[in-house]
Amino acid sequence: MTNPFAKNRLLARAARNGRLSHDRKRRNRAEELVIRAARTRPLLRRQPSGISFTAFSGKIVHTMRLSPITVVMAILAAQSARPELLEKTKKVAGLTVRYKVVLPSGYDPAKTYPAILAFGGGPQTMNTVDSVLNRNLRAEAEKRGYIVVAPAAPDDQLFFEGGDRIFPDFLKTILADYKIEGGKFHIAGPSNGGIAAFHVAAANPQYFVSITAFPGYMWEPTPAKLDAISKMCVFMYVGENDEYRWHPEMKREADVLRAKGTIARYTVEKGQPHRMETLAGAGAGRLFDGFDEARKGCSK
Repeated sequence: MTNPFAKNRLLARAARNGRLSHDRKRRNRAEELVIRAARTRPLLRRQPSGISFTAFSGKIVHTMRLSPITVVMAILAAQSARPELLEKTKKVAGLTVRYKVVLPSGYDPAKTYPAILAFGGGPQTMNTVDSVLNRNLRAEAEKRGYIVVAPAAPDDQLFFEGGDRIFPDFLKTILADYKIEGGKFHIAGPSNGGIAAFHVAAANPQYFVSITAFPGYMWEPTPAKLDAISKMCVFMYVGENDEYRWHPEMKREADVLRAKGTIARYTVEKGQPHRMETLAGAGAGRLFDGFDEARKGCSK
């Protein structure tokens, strides 16, 4: 006589095997659909315990579970690798100074970087700061690993007409905030910014490696002022068609500096007006070629 319990067990086993076979088919079908869908895009899904990223390679599924902390750290690391443009304000020598700072790609506060002190042209307002950064300095600085610090003239006082009172204290605050190569800056600017670059460098020569004016020259030069900058590299650019005709004074000062043994270059940009396009955009690399050269030394 057949044991009814044994029969029930056999029936249960058969039913279970049938279900398992059916479930296996459904599971295989589901995996096939997932793989097919994933061939067009990766899948990122949030789990209660973190984030699971599923990547597909052919018919193989690779799943990686990331904790929330890991994800946050990865996001912060990606953000820190991006170049930054900061806007700051400081009280210096009784004046409120607004300025912008360009930090290069992958900036690391523990590392040392070459730095440029930049001045805008014209009235030297924040608008002209934005102009010199966007046209001439920011993109190349981010790419080549330079910090750029660009202040606006405090209380509308040009940096060669009273605004220079913030130096050298302003430079000391920047040196406290950032690790600057050799504790010295390259100084640069167009038009009034070029004039300001010569003026500030001559008054504070211990803080500067090079002067770049595009265009610009020493306002009210004296032998003492020219001697103060004679150990720096000096790069002067002027448009061939410059409407203000700064050519004679720029050339004369370059000649005097060269006679002192200074690396002083005077370049006339063919067909260019006062506001030169040849040193903007992709052409701005030429300005940085000068900065790079000055980093190697300015003695002949």
